[in-house]
Amino acid sequence: MQRPATSPCGDFGVIIDRRNKMPKPATIPALSYNTARAKNTESSEEFYNRTVSRLQKLQSHLESAPRGSRLKGKVCIITGVGSLKGIGRASALLFAHEGAQHLYLIDFDETNLPNLKSTIEGKYPDVKVTALQADASDEAAIVGVCKQALQEEGRLDVFFANAGIATALPIDSVTPEAFMNTLRINTLSCFLAVKYGSAAMAKTNPSRGKEYSGGSIILTASVAGIRSGAGSVDYSASKAAVNSLAQVAPNQLTKTDIRVNSVCPGLIETGMTSNTFDYARARGTAGKLGQLNPMGRYAVPEEIANVALFLASDDSSYVNGQNWAVDGGLTSTLPFMPGRWA
Repeated sequence: MQRPATSPCGDFGVIIDRRNKMPKPATIPALSYNTARAKNTESSEEFYNRTVSRLQKLQSHLESAPRGSRLKGKVCIITGVGSLKGIGRASALLFAHEGAQHLYLIDFDETNLPNLKSTIEGKYPDVKVTALQADASDEAAIVGVCKQALQEEGRLDVFFANAGIATALPIDSVTPEAFMNTLRINTLSCFLAVKYGSAAMAKTNPSRGKEYSGGSIILTASVAGIRSGAGSVDYSASKAAVNSLAQVAPNQLTKTDIRVNSVCPGLIETGMTSNTFDYARARGTAGKLGQLNPMGRYAVPEEIANVALFLASDDSSYVNGQNWAVDGGLTSTLPFMPGRWA
C-alpha cells in the first residue's frame, strides 16, 4: 500500500491520496494554529485601544523627532493640502521637517492654507512656504506654479500630486458628467503634474546646485485602482488610470533621472473618509475599521506621508514606475477564512 504524498508546500498544502487522486482538505497543524490563537488572546476592545494609542504616537512623532535632511535643498510642489486631517498636510509638515528648501502648497479650498503656512513657518523658519489657491486639474495653474518655482528657486525636484475627491454612487446613478468630473480631478491633475512637472525637473541650473536633469513625481492613487471593492466605479477607474500613468510615464522619460511612482492608500482616516469613521464610532463598531487587512486596523495620514517622503528623497533613487500599496496588506490576498490557509 502506498503512503499518501504530501505537497511541496508542506503541511499547509493539499494532501493527495495517490490511489484515487482525490484531494483531501489540508489540516492545519494543531500546534501552530493553537499557538497562533494563544498569542491573540486580547479582546477586540484591547486591540482597538492599542491601535489608537499607537496611531496617536505616529501622529505626534514630529514633536520629538530630530530634524532630518532627506530633502535638504529640494524644491517641492504638493497639491491637495487643504484638509486638516489629510495626507497632503501631513506630507507638507514631514517634508519641512526633513529640510525641504521651498514648499509650494496648493489646494482648491483656501480655508486652511493660511494655517498650514503659518504652522510650517513657525516650526521650521528655514523652510520657505508659498500657499496657493488653485485647481490642481487646471492646466494654467500647474504651468504657473512650475514656472514660479523655476523663476524663484531655479529648480524643481519633487511634485507630489495628491489632490483628489472620493465618490460613493452606484454605477446606475453615475452620470457621464459625474464620471468625467471624477477623472478630471483625480486623473487629469496627475497627468498635468507629470507633463509640466517633468519638464521643469529636466531643466538644469548649476548656479542653484542642479547640474543634471532629475526629480521625483509622486501620484496619489488608491487600492481601489488595484482591486475591485474599494470604491465606486468612477473613483476606481480614475485611480486605476493614475496607476497606469505612473507606469507609462517613466518609459517616456527615459534617461532623464525623473522618476514617477504612485502611492495606493488603503483605509486612512482623513477628511475624505471622516463620515465612515464617525458612523462607526457612533455605532460603537470603530474596532472593526480596517479588520479586512492582515494588520487588522486602519491607518493615519502620517503613514502615507512617510512613504511619500521615501519616494521624494534620494533613498528611492532606483524606484521607478511602481504602484505602492500602503494598505496593511489588504491587496496582498484573495478572501479567505481566518485559520484555514488551504
